[in-house]
Amino acid sequence: MSQLEKVKELIELRAKARLGGGEKRIEAQHAKGKYTARERVALLLDEGSFEEFDMFVEHRCTNFGQEKIKFLGDGVVTGCGTMDGRLVYVFAQDFTVIGGSLSETMAMKICKVMDMAMKVGAPCIGINDSGGARIQEGVNALAGYSEIFQRNILASGVIPQISAIFGPCAGGAVYSPALTDFILMTEGSSYMFLTGPKVVKTVTGEDVTQEELGGAGVHTTKSGVAQFSVANEDEGIELIKKLYSFLPSNNREEAPRKECTDPIARMDDLLNDIIPDNPNKAYDMYDVIGSVVDNGEFLEVHANYAKNIIVGFSRMNGQSVGIVANQPKYMAGVLDINASRKAARFVRFCDAFNIPLVTLVDVPGFLPGTGQEYGGVITHGAKLLYAYGEATVPKVTVTLRKSYGGSHIVMSCKQLRGDINYAWPTAEIAVMGADGAAEVLYAKEIKAETDPAKQAEVAAAKKDEYNKLFCNPYNAARYGYIDDVIEPRNTRFRVIRALEQLRTKQQVNPAKKHDNLPL
Repeated sequence: MSQLEKVKELIELRAKARLGGGEKRIEAQHAKGKYTARERVALLLDEGSFEEFDMFVEHRCTNFGQEKIKFLGDGVVTGCGTMDGRLVYVFAQDFTVIGGSLSETMAMKICKVMDMAMKVGAPCIGINDSGGARIQEGVNALAGYSEIFQRNILASGVIPQISAIFGPCAGGAVYSPALTDFILMTEGSSYMFLTGPKVVKTVTGEDVTQEELGGAGVHTTKSGVAQFSVANEDEGIELIKKLYSFLPSNNREEAPRKECTDPIARMDDLLNDIIPDNPNKAYDMYDVIGSVVDNGEFLEVHANYAKNIIVGFSRMNGQSVGIVANQPKYMAGVLDINASRKAARFVRFCDAFNIPLVTLVDVPGFLPGTGQEYGGVITHGAKLLYAYGEATVPKVTVTLRKSYGGSHIVMSCKQLRGDINYAWPTAEIAVMGADGAAEVLYAKEIKAETDPAKQAEVAAAKKDEYNKLFCNPYNAARYGYIDDVIEPRNTRFRVIRALEQLRTKQQVNPAKKHDNLPL
């Protein structure tokens, strides 16, 4: 065979590999409103930047006649390219090839790109669209999943890992996305669950659809498994690009700074009037976030889960920051099990990847009740406390209104190594609110009055007395727990100046094999 013939053969083999499972299966994929694996990669990466690995890999299984069913690439497209000029590694499961089912060789391909990503310090993005383990391969497929999981674990906190669920993801396959940093799902065309509707029906008797059991809506609102829900794959791919723009490539770098076009000293008079006079009245924390960050840009994470706390990425003076904020508009901003878990995971991600934390506090306490106590709110609340106490990135905290008891402590207080702690004049930093405190501290004086009207009068007076003494920022400032009481409209400038001051911060935790986070 001449050289020209060999080159022609290569070109033909490449063309065959790029067809995946063939034209009919590609048409079937399109009919479901889904892109093929290669189309997804092309949309994700900068044009012409994709370098594919292992295009000619085939499976090695001979069970159940599998040796007669072979496709070049074996059900997954792997390689590297750039997003906005920054290197990323990617794998995209190909549903047109044996339903995207995972074989031993397919796992080997995925592991190779994960190893490369770790070696060079670049993110790994996985696009999941698979029927699960290739049953014909038996334990070899399970071993393949295990190899992937091990790499997810080793890569955690070293490189960002992002999972896009653009189709089915069931059984053991769900654990790889669950081990990554961010999961996004498409509404109506993706699902994740350990056991499918048929098994659920057999074991528990429940009638449930795939969407009800593990759709995007379920995992972004009820379980908290997924951070993002998108209407379609185009929206999902754009979201991945936006998310990566806030992140560094690895744990040894900082996130890229962007030119700031928003004046650093911009004041917003809205903030001087945003806190209602009535302490029981709500306001919208999104208004505060929008007014202090660059150009009002905020990429919220877990937007529809545990809405009593808000987490997400913004920039301040062009620098990526992680925002954690209580939301008084939802459940009065109280902390509960889900809010604690949500915020703790986000804080730990930011700390792992050198992203400073800006915390906006308005929290009346932890949600009371047997449901929370039996569910382990103590342990889950400790996760958030632990995350803040462990974090060594710059931490700037602003207390807007309420900050009571244990919830004051877990929201990045000075004693959990908060670097700069500010408060608005409206801040109320105390063990508890005036109502509860008056009942404990002045119980005898109140009960001494036999006339109910007089009792109410004394109780009101004692509440006022407690408010003046303790429900203000100056008591905490007197002890140095608050570094300064600031004018609300000046918050943006003060936070940015604090972050600039902390750019060279260095803090190291004690040497240890690993911590023992209260799980």
